[in-house]
Amino acid sequence: MTRLRGKRAFVTGGRQGIGRAIVGAFLAEGAEVLACGRGPAPDGFPCAWYQLDVADPAAVAQVAGATGALDILVNNAGVQVEQPVTTSTDADWEAVIGVNCRGVFNCCRAFLPAMRKGGVILNMGSTSGMVADPSMALYNASKAFVHGLTRAIATDHGPQIRCNAICPGWIETGMLQAGFALAGDPAAARADALMRHPMRRFGRPEDIAAMAVWLASDVATFATGQLFTVDGGMTAASPLNPGAF
Repeated sequence: MTRLRGKRAFVTGGRQGIGRAIVGAFLAEGAEVLACGRGPAPDGFPCAWYQLDVADPAAVAQVAGATGALDILVNNAGVQVEQPVTTSTDADWEAVIGVNCRGVFNCCRAFLPAMRKGGVILNMGSTSGMVADPSMALYNASKAFVHGLTRAIATDHGPQIRCNAICPGWIETGMLQAGFALAGDPAAARADALMRHPMRRFGRPEDIAAMAVWLASDVATFATGQLFTVDGGMTAASPLNPGAF
């Protein structure tokens, strides 16, 4: 398919998980894709790679200047720390807020001025920015920031730029496994969580990539300033476990 033919996209956190799935989906739809991450390019990575810490504003500005005009910016890079407020450290704050908040802000500020008319910014929000996951205080707060920034950019920069957030629920990535590891019985916690999803499965990175393709394409030109939840119905359901009935 060629829904993104002729588009240039930059994807942060493109090494693995959701970011890697978005890179693959964009390439399959005909886009020219550039991606970045903190480390060197993975072996056999299918597109141009920049080694970049998005929390560093000077480094982001330098890469933005080197890449030139874009049609699509995907702010996917993110980190997670599994702690409540009382045991979160200053280092935790710097790690989570630095990447999840400052990193998204840095990239929007640096890349937006040179984006082509009709450009699209996709920020990776989360259901955790709407309802709090236990022992994820900084992560929850950081995603709420992303949601607010998304609305602000859509308001301030439309109609030149569209800006939306994708809000994944529980997706099969390393972050999900780290969350279950907090439970006294991780296997039981996983089974209980599955029963709270009407789709009876967790999401896959490809589920989020499919939403990213739609929002980045020209068929979504009236969608801006919105939070698109992709969670298998988890947040639509009552907290009662249906398996108990």
